[in-house]
Amino acid sequence: MLLLALDTATPAVTVALHDGESVLAQSGQVDARRHGELLIPSVDRVLAEAGLKLDAVTGIVVGVGPGPYTGLRVGLVTASTFAAVLGVPVHGLCTLDGLAYAAGTAGIEGPFTVATDARRKEVYWARYEDPRTRVGEPSVDRPADIAEQVAGLPAVGQGALLYPEVFPDARGPEHQSAAALASLAAERLAAGAEFLPPTPLYLRRPDAQVPKNYKVVTPQ
Repeated sequence: MLLLALDTATPAVTVALHDGESVLAQSGQVDARRHGELLIPSVDRVLAEAGLKLDAVTGIVVGVGPGPYTGLRVGLVTASTFAAVLGVPVHGLCTLDGLAYAAGTAGIEGPFTVATDARRKEVYWARYEDPRTRVGEPSVDRPADIAEQVAGLPAVGQGALLYPEVFPDARGPEHQSAAALASLAAERLAAGAEFLPPTPLYLRRPDAQVPKNYKVVTPQ
């Protein structure tokens, strides 16, 4: 087994290789505006560090969000393209689940909350009983609107750090890690668990929209 994991649903552009037992190489850069520019060089870098070629990969793991439209799409399109070219399966995982798994590695047992920055003064979030068990589906809300639901719980992720009045017990990790996502995928593959399809989990309409009074200027 050789899993290539990647996630661009958050400001982190993160890539990792996992052989089913451990992480062989990983890369992570935080830049919310350069997902498309940074992703492929990151893939090249982890392959070179591991001394492997892309054709050795037996499966692609990708974070499906929730996340902002443009960044999230970069990772999903890249993952699907690699899978098609290599003839290997692509396994989708909730990005928040990867952060929760990383939180467990950092020593958080649960229950706790994962929250990432959704912009527009909102967060993508979910509650977890433990690092592998999410409670319900991910949501997007204004932090003040979920204060009662997350009260008293530790929280991880950039969204928690941005709103300390709602998440006073905010901890690391702050950003997504493809290494954690790959490790979680390896566990689920070994257990025969199901994965999400490689389709984006947006939870809301994209920021960029066609103006309401848009006029067609092309010839009829």
